Amino acid sequence: DVQLVESGGGSVQAGGSLRISCVSPRYTTRWCMGWIRQGPNNAREGVAVIDSDGSTNYADSVKGRFTISKDNDKNTLYLQMNSLKLEDTAMYYCATMRAGNFCSRVNLLRFGYRGQGTQVTVS
Repeated sequence: DVQLVESGGGSVQAGGSLRISCVSPRYTTRWCMGWIRQGPNNAREGVAVIDSDGSTNYADSVKGRFTISKDNDKNTLYLQMNSLKLEDTAMYYCATMRAGNFCSRVNLLRFGYRGQGTQVTVS
């Protein structure tokens, strides 16, 4: 297993902002990384991914509102969430995937290692 530790979740009003973070082992620096969420209906969604070259991809539901980034020196992945909506309420999981599979949200859902998650509640 890969140890991923998320932090920064909490409760926020609709329209507000929140940033969540994930610390990962140093050896994952060049792996595909991203965020997955699971809402109250238990549906899982790949929210955003960032590849080792810095390229990113977002779900349509968050495009223009969320920004994924990483600090390789700190081995930390971030998700800046702005203009939060009620439907963004979910458990957010940091995920990572070994190099070799195409870095996509679908593949991250299928093959990624996940952390314990951090809850984001929008009211």
